[in-house]
Amino acid sequence: MISCGMEKKIAENQLEKGPVKFVSDVTIETVIKDLKAKFDNPDSVRIEKGVRQAADFWQKEDGTEEDFKKYCLNNFINSNEDLDKAFNTIQKNFELLNGCFNKISLGLKFAQHIDEGEMNDLDLMFGGYEPASNLTDDLFANKIAFYILLNFPHYSLDEKNQLGSTWTPRQWAYARVGDLFSSRVPAALSMKFGQLNNECDNYIANYNIYMGNIIDPEGIAKFPEDMKLISHWNLRDELKSNYNAENGLNKQKIIFAIMKRIINQEIPQNVINNKDTKWNPVTNNVLDASGKEIQSDREPDIRYQYLLDNFKMLSAMDAYNPFYPTYIDRKFNQEMEMPFEEVEKLFIDLISSEQTKKVGDLIKKRLGRNLEPFDIWYDGFKSRSAIPDEQLTKITSAKYPDNKAFQKDLPNILTKLGFTKDKAAYLSDNILVDASRGAGHAWGAQMKGEKARLRSRIGKTGMDYKGYNIAIHEFGHNVEQTFSLNNVPEYMINGVPNTAFTEAMAFVFQQKDLLPLGMSNPNSETEYLNSLDVFWSSYEIMGVALVDMYVWKWLYDNPDATAAELRESVVKISKDVWNKYYADLFGSRDQEILAIYSHMISYPLYLSAYPIGHLIEFQVEQKIQGKPFGAEIERITTIGRVTPKDWMMKAVGEDLSVKPMLSAVDKSLENLSNKIK
Repeated sequence: MISCGMEKKIAENQLEKGPVKFVSDVTIETVIKDLKAKFDNPDSVRIEKGVRQAADFWQKEDGTEEDFKKYCLNNFINSNEDLDKAFNTIQKNFELLNGCFNKISLGLKFAQHIDEGEMNDLDLMFGGYEPASNLTDDLFANKIAFYILLNFPHYSLDEKNQLGSTWTPRQWAYARVGDLFSSRVPAALSMKFGQLNNECDNYIANYNIYMGNIIDPEGIAKFPEDMKLISHWNLRDELKSNYNAENGLNKQKIIFAIMKRIINQEIPQNVINNKDTKWNPVTNNVLDASGKEIQSDREPDIRYQYLLDNFKMLSAMDAYNPFYPTYIDRKFNQEMEMPFEEVEKLFIDLISSEQTKKVGDLIKKRLGRNLEPFDIWYDGFKSRSAIPDEQLTKITSAKYPDNKAFQKDLPNILTKLGFTKDKAAYLSDNILVDASRGAGHAWGAQMKGEKARLRSRIGKTGMDYKGYNIAIHEFGHNVEQTFSLNNVPEYMINGVPNTAFTEAMAFVFQQKDLLPLGMSNPNSETEYLNSLDVFWSSYEIMGVALVDMYVWKWLYDNPDATAAELRESVVKISKDVWNKYYADLFGSRDQEILAIYSHMISYPLYLSAYPIGHLIEFQVEQKIQGKPFGAEIERITTIGRVTPKDWMMKAVGEDLSVKPMLSAVDKSLENLSNKIK
């Protein structure tokens, strides 16, 4: 007799092994032959693709092979008119399903995402529940999934790139229906991943450092008493803000030391999100409130255990993805629709370019010192870099004491950016502002009539400049989300090609954050400075993204690794990337700083979206320069979710490339060489 525990173990093992092929090749060929014979003018290409697709997913619980044959013969649509009717039904109902599930998920995670008091365990349990986790199982069980697989071909990335440039929006929408069922991950596995993802989010959202308790080697506190910074976002942004601050270099070195302790998991456990201990990150000594040194164990390898758990959960889904059999494949070929090797080459082309040394030498000249590793976040090219953060914070905190004030000002922000009053009112009516518990994010609607959500961290004294800057970034996401949902020709192509494209829109907004404040540009060479700023930001984040990509390659090569082994590997990979592309310029080797980003833990393989977003941002900025800003943003965000190649040609008239950015950097250096200080 098998115990309940043993039954559970067998079930879990079966989940990891994946499905066994059920429909035989002989049956597949018979069904194809019979379907072609059924119609006077059979759509042979769709019959071939559809039957093979449906067979890939048909399992024993779906019926016998004879049942499969009958299903295909009874449900294949050969008429274009009937296929169009089926499409309309599918499109209408998936908008309803996606929109309602999104609204439920948004509500269940509200306590976790929005700062309205302390969370409890029940809040986290509800936040970890994924209401759509059973949807795929249900749609396979009632055969809707097979209906779609049989009638709407799935096109590979190569096929989309070859054919897509000639497709109409309706043809693209058909292709996106064909993408709906590329996997059949069991609900139990999806639910487990949802819970893990929620735990990761909570871990990162509460990874705060109380900066007022940070002391230097002399025991002196350098930061405001009430400053609390989340890793990595706020730590990085505080480091950036200190380029013009009093005693800024010393503060930056302290933040850099904190980052290294986090990466290496040398950070004491009792200084994380704890306001009752003092910590010297340089020596790693911990003091109690009275100043007495106390013993503290390092944080266990929690950071890397979460990364490892993500890998194990996502790789367990590989067997249920016949079109995209690894998570790396799913991320790049399916989600991003840009092959891993293509993305890698784009990054290496830029970070190994001769322009990096030229810009690095210019930064060194401007700083009047040799470069430090943390100068990958040099912030001096921004148009507002001459304005101290404290001055900007006085403006933003007075203007936006809470999220309601920011909400009220959305129309004003949009009109100052260049939108008409009508469009500003339309967008503002479709976006809601919340006070974020974490660093801030944007959450789009997935059904017309629902609103996008803008979340930004707002302190008790109002929105500081860093929070405002993030809010403008997230607002850019919301504007894209609103236009690309409500104004595209077909619901099934709502959105943009991938996350990098919405990041590009957010970057375009973020670069213009002074305009809504009514501040004139303090620099006369804005165009040249912005080119250098985007280039340097790309140089930094491309190295970070390469580390993320190579870590996932390592995980697939070492699936049985421990968290400690993963930590050692992440540190090694980050040092290897640094030594190859950064060490000569910065004059220091074996730096692990490229591994600090929290996205590695809670957003698996997300980081590539940022540098690609910078490249898109740059090409978009060049294209829309001198044109009505609001109208151009609306034009490019309503192209729809086609492939990146097709989108770029429609939006800016050229494929994604680093060459325009490198050319602009050369032009900027030439124009600024005798002027910049």
